[in-house]
Amino acid sequence: MQKINLAEKLSMFSSHWDPHVVANYNGNDVMVVKFQGEYPLHKHDKTDDFFLVLEGEVTMDYDNAPSVTFGAGELLIVPQGQVHRPRAEKEVKVLLIEPTGEPNSGDSDRAPSPKPHI
Repeated sequence: MQKINLAEKLSMFSSHWDPHVVANYNGNDVMVVKFQGEYPLHKHDKTDDFFLVLEGEVTMDYDNAPSVTFGAGELLIVPQGQVHRPRAEKEVKVLLIEPTGEPNSGDSDRAPSPKPHI
């Protein structure tokens, strides 16, 4: 029952596409991550994807819909089964929520990140 300073947690690492768990909530991991560049197209068959931009701007590409760009203070939920790819020209800081144990790489060929707790 302690507060979590997201800026402090984000300052603890510099890697991109490497989510770090800052809390657990009802069977979900609450994570912070930094993005830059683009992630592979992928989908999650059994869960939605939650993205809240803390700083910067993300574009979410879809295989069958127009891309959506969203920035600090905005969130986007990708429905389960929807093929998507987050990308960012400049470094962006994001809060993610997903079920504990869900690989962040979905069905892509990219190896899932280990999601360490910080």
